[in-house]
Amino acid sequence: MGFYDGLEAGTHLDSYRIDAPVARSGMASIFRATDLRDNRTVALKIPHPDLEADPILFDRFQREAKIGERLNHPNVMRVFRDKERSRVYMVMEWCEGRLLRRILDESRNIDEGRIPQDRAIRIAKEVLKALDYIHANGVVHRDLKPENIMVDENDHIKLIDFGIAGDTASRRLTYANFTATLGTPDYISPEQVKGKRGDGRTDIYSMGVILYEMLTGKLPFSGPSPLAAMNDRLLNHPVPPRVADPSVSPQLQEILYRALERDPKNRYPRASEFLHDLEHPEEVGVADRPEIRDWQKRKSQLARKILYYGALAMIPVVVLLVMVLLAHKR
Repeated sequence: MGFYDGLEAGTHLDSYRIDAPVARSGMASIFRATDLRDNRTVALKIPHPDLEADPILFDRFQREAKIGERLNHPNVMRVFRDKERSRVYMVMEWCEGRLLRRILDESRNIDEGRIPQDRAIRIAKEVLKALDYIHANGVVHRDLKPENIMVDENDHIKLIDFGIAGDTASRRLTYANFTATLGTPDYISPEQVKGKRGDGRTDIYSMGVILYEMLTGKLPFSGPSPLAAMNDRLLNHPVPPRVADPSVSPQLQEILYRALERDPKNRYPRASEFLHDLEHPEEVGVADRPEIRDWQKRKSQLARKILYYGALAMIPVVVLLVMVLLAHKR
């Protein structure tokens, strides 16, 4: 596989032996390594040398490390503390498995991108357990997507990459601060599109998008460009899950709609409630939703602008009419 940042297999970094490079992103390289003190396999996340010159990205890296060090849950990848280090890097739990993104990609050759319903729900439950835990500990992931979910052979998951997570224990960063570094817009919530911080319900929305994709093989919102895809969720309703896949039950469709509510106030307030409904679908009451009836009525940003500017243009007309009426009354 070659080497990253000059670190070849066999290189020693403090108490760790680099075994192989695993991945490289815009911020850091990840290596499989061995902790020579106990022979444990770990993952090292080492920032690129120029990262430290960028205070925002360097702060992001340090934030991810601090958040990871205080989380300890079977469904969250652990980050280990180690005081003696010759440079900045993270020591993380080595997780066996495949990214959910790869599983979805492979399923496109089998069943048009769908994952069997029982497996999709099983994976979703695991992710929701992780979300319930991190939210209870004051952390919002804010970048939940298939690329950040590791799935093992038994469908146990590990939630990874807390690079833009919100932390109530430290200064928060808004989504807008990282627009250029987040990548795909397909899983972000409407409030993130508007540049708001978001809270735990932001992750619940993203999980709704992921579950919709696992069940139907499609994303609930799309467009010819990232901006159009983000705008679509502000204006339109998704194709009803039962239209995309008739095997989706009315109760499961209702669960998806509750997770994908445009207004966070109408969404599941907690991951535990989303989880409960997936575990007990027979208890879910099915609402008569306009989203099911009106989903084919599509709005565009152009139409929205026309309505907006049309309303502005009517203001002087309305003022004039009021003045005329008042004059006649005199």
